[in-house]
Amino acid sequence: MTNVEGQPVTTTANGPARGQRLPKSARRAQLLEAAQATFVEYGYHSAAMDEIADRAGVSKPVLYQHFPGKLDLYLALIDHHRGLLEQAVRDALASTTDNKQRVIACIDAYFEFVSRQGAPFRLIFESDLTNEPAVAERVEGVALTCGEALAEVIAGDTDLSDADAHLLGMALTGMAQVSARYWLSRGDWGPGEAGEVPREEAARIVGQLAWRGIGGFPKSEQVEQVALSRR
Repeated sequence: MTNVEGQPVTTTANGPARGQRLPKSARRAQLLEAAQATFVEYGYHSAAMDEIADRAGVSKPVLYQHFPGKLDLYLALIDHHRGLLEQAVRDALASTTDNKQRVIACIDAYFEFVSRQGAPFRLIFESDLTNEPAVAERVEGVALTCGEALAEVIAGDTDLSDADAHLLGMALTGMAQVSARYWLSRGDWGPGEAGEVPREEAARIVGQLAWRGIGGFPKSEQVEQVALSRR
């Protein structure tokens, strides 16, 4: 068994071995794993620190040594998964120099993220604590970071102003998120699998829709010159 940070966790028949001495980083990751399962299942308000400690196989004092309160634990989880999604989008955009394929790869990053084991996307996209400023700031930050990354692609391919490109970048981010969550809701399958539409196919058709919309805007002079040079 591995935890959210990819480290091995020793378990008993009912979960992680209670009282097992672990390095601080491994224990923290173990606690985050237990907290993720609890928050996803119950939501923030109904989740109890007792339940999280029990799932992790530790006492509450041990849990509080690492996280002073439930909110601290929740924010740590959001920060962890937010970073993973943002990095996945950056990696997708860096995977090719073909802007159309970059957009499709970026949208696929959202589809892959929502299909991850443990449903970490629920902590970011379906949080029941968005009235908490610290949570709202992080959730909005994910969309802004990913939207800005897409905006750079749009700005580089069209003659749109930076403001227009950022607006479209945010629109594409919203499209990717909503379509990926809808895709996941259409069946009961494992991580990365699909029911009605395979993940890669779903990302491709949504990406084509997005790119055809962007393609309706005038190309930038630099893009046109490159296209002409290839003829």
